[in-house]
Amino acid sequence: MSEFGITGLYGIMDSMSKDKKPRRKTMPKAALARLCFIDEQIASGNFPNTARLAENCGNASLSTIGRDISFMKTVLNAPIKYNVLKRGFYYSKSKYRVPLGYYGGDELLTLGMVKALLVMYKDTPIYDTAYNQLKNITTPVGSKDNSDWYENRIVVQPPPSAPVPVDMWEAIITALRENRILTFDSKDNGDGTYRNYRFYSYQLLFDNGIWYLYGQEANKNNTRIFSLSRMKNVSLARSTFRLPNNFDYSSIFGGGRFGVSTGVSTAEGFKKQRYKIAFNDRSADWVKERKWADDQQITETKDGVIITFTSSHFDKVFEWVLSRGSNARPLEPKELVRVWRLTIKALGMKGK
Repeated sequence: MSEFGITGLYGIMDSMSKDKKPRRKTMPKAALARLCFIDEQIASGNFPNTARLAENCGNASLSTIGRDISFMKTVLNAPIKYNVLKRGFYYSKSKYRVPLGYYGGDELLTLGMVKALLVMYKDTPIYDTAYNQLKNITTPVGSKDNSDWYENRIVVQPPPSAPVPVDMWEAIITALRENRILTFDSKDNGDGTYRNYRFYSYQLLFDNGIWYLYGQEANKNNTRIFSLSRMKNVSLARSTFRLPNNFDYSSIFGGGRFGVSTGVSTAEGFKKQRYKIAFNDRSADWVKERKWADDQQITETKDGVIITFTSSHFDKVFEWVLSRGSNARPLEPKELVRVWRLTIKALGMKGK
């Protein structure tokens, strides 16, 4: 069979099979250098064919190159096409490059370690896809001469989490991508009853194992945050909304790093307040070791430290203070002091 018979036939059949499943699901351990070479040759505009690639790639077999190209197309989403007249491959998107071409050993090792962080998202539909993609990219790190020792030596303990149904996740992702109005029922009012909402979805937020949806009720001026674990009957409307310029959640929480506060905001956003809290004993070092807010100021005292900062996370800050027991005492604002005193009284503790 002629060179065109081998390479041309493969290219034509491969380009016509749009829904074909990948011939291999993970990158072979010795494939990194080969994929980088194939990427460079296709991106060069020289229209390399299977035979030429095989000959200049350590005399790899035609079937190996064919599987590599299929892997690049179906798993790495490389826009590879075959030009019948030039008898070779090219990228239909001229600026495309396979990301692997920019990763060295150190970068691949770092990406491998990142896989440990994905455990935090294990109960969401994105986990398997993200983990497999990183596994595909970092497989060469786990070769015989470069073991993936970090898999069992770098551990991230996952927080308690609430699983997210796949159909709910897909509807929310579509709503975010296409600015579609979302409808759902939620029991966020504290009375255990569900209410129906039409919602403009701005952002998905993740905090301590829980996913939240931040946005605005349709035709209302208040922004809201809903916990996905308290939502049901999620569906997409055909109608869309216009995303405002100032939609980012980070712009409304005042620089505090206390997580996600659910509830309803005012027209200006969630209320920002100045907090002043005293910590003593071991809690003093615990506070000093971390960044709690962008504008925090820590002052040493005879008994420990006083931290001052601004935030809109009233409920989160309150929980934070309570978590340190008798080693934390709020000084400002007055509302926090009042709620704290009532709570410790109810718990049988003596307030100061």
